Amino acid sequence: MSDVTLVHSGKVRDVYAYGKDLLLVASDRISAFDVILPDLIPQKGITLTQMSRYWFSELPETIQSHVISFEVPEDLNKPEWCGRITHCHRTLPMTIECVVRGYLTGSAWKEYQQTGFVQGFNLPKGLRESEQLPQPLFTPSTKAQEGHDEPLTENEARDVVGDDAYELLREQSLTIYAWAHKHALERGIIIADTKFEFGRLGDDLILIDELLTPDSSRFWPASDYAVGRAQASFDKQYVRDYLLGLTDWNRQAPGPSLPQEIIEGTQAKYLEAYERVTGEKLRLL
Repeated sequence: MSDVTLVHSGKVRDVYAYGKDLLLVASDRISAFDVILPDLIPQKGITLTQMSRYWFSELPETIQSHVISFEVPEDLNKPEWCGRITHCHRTLPMTIECVVRGYLTGSAWKEYQQTGFVQGFNLPKGLRESEQLPQPLFTPSTKAQEGHDEPLTENEARDVVGDDAYELLREQSLTIYAWAHKHALERGIIIADTKFEFGRLGDDLILIDELLTPDSSRFWPASDYAVGRAQASFDKQYVRDYLLGLTDWNRQAPGPSLPQEIIEGTQAKYLEAYERVTGEKLRLL
């Protein structure tokens, strides 16, 4: 039996060393504004893992990933990890987050209103909230160990990872986004923006971490989409909106408890996103 050692416990996933590999185990925790909330979202970890599993299995052949398996290794007696685990290669993670934006929303919308720019990109005048951008933008950010990730301009990102790596990260990120956006739109979901992570495995740059989940992406129902306003979403914006309505929380730990209807509503949104994207019902354990 291989030794399994916890090496990192993040906001949502726990990372274990397993021989020369890693095991990512998704919990039912949920975070907002970089604070882990005290309530769990039932089956959230399974939903996120199985969503990633679907996307990884459908990736274009030109994109390499860290995935070895989504099954619990046979030498581990961990039935509680079933459906939640990603067995993957250990890589040297790149030190930037690879964000792709296809629509003008969130922090990009706020910056555009103030300056007409988004992370150094000069956008056309007169764009409205939630409008599809003329072309998707690669807008990387720092990868903060604590606190908030900070946006990077192209030159700043090049300084962090180097020109060659930057070009490859941008190319692969935009390629994956274009493919995923088309795939999801055919199933009634708009992927407004998303975040990818990459790592080095030897000389190869490969896709790592989770992929195109409601925790790493902004999913909108296409049937309800309208330019000029905020959109309904399948992601944890539902929880953020509830928290933004609270007058007695300063967005610092500890986070407030969630009402049961918010917990159940969040679970339902995650499940619906999975079912729409994959065309299948999720088998919950």
